[in-house]
Amino acid sequence: MSLPREPDPAQLVLSILSSRVSPVQHLENYLRDTFGNLEEVMGPLKFDFTKYYDIELGAGIKRWIVTFEELVDSSRLASFKILTNAIEEEFSQEGRRQFNLDPGVMSLGNFVLATGKNNAHRIYLSQGIFADLTLIFRRSSYQPLEWTYPDYSDSELIGILNQVRETYKQKLENQR
Repeated sequence: MSLPREPDPAQLVLSILSSRVSPVQHLENYLRDTFGNLEEVMGPLKFDFTKYYDIELGAGIKRWIVTFEELVDSSRLASFKILTNAIEEEFSQEGRRQFNLDPGVMSLGNFVLATGKNNAHRIYLSQGIFADLTLIFRRSSYQPLEWTYPDYSDSELIGILNQVRETYKQKLENQR
């Protein structure tokens, strides 16, 4: 019999897609008020995997990765997505988002994104939000799965997430 126990707290990771020069400056107060102190901002990173967002966000989209100081309960992933959707809406102009905000939670074993889109490999959480198992940690690195979005399969982004994992791992050790 398996005995239920609470998992370690997770590292909240936020991906920001935008064609703005420095979107984090525009969002910093909102992000701090919503998720706590920002720990690290990485970017801009290339985002040339799809033109899907160009009409809404504009050409020249880049990605930023933001981490936060406080670790979180991973069961809050759906509420994080609801909050980022509200921030996107707050900054929308003429029905177009200025930012695409994708929250994810990192554990030592995986990286899970929140999405409003269902698919065979996604698990329903609540409030219309699903958990997307995006990467698993194996052989000293995060590894993509057959359904992982191409941008999350990119070696540059995986390298960054591996670095974030090292910081997260240290936080966990310090808490113990």
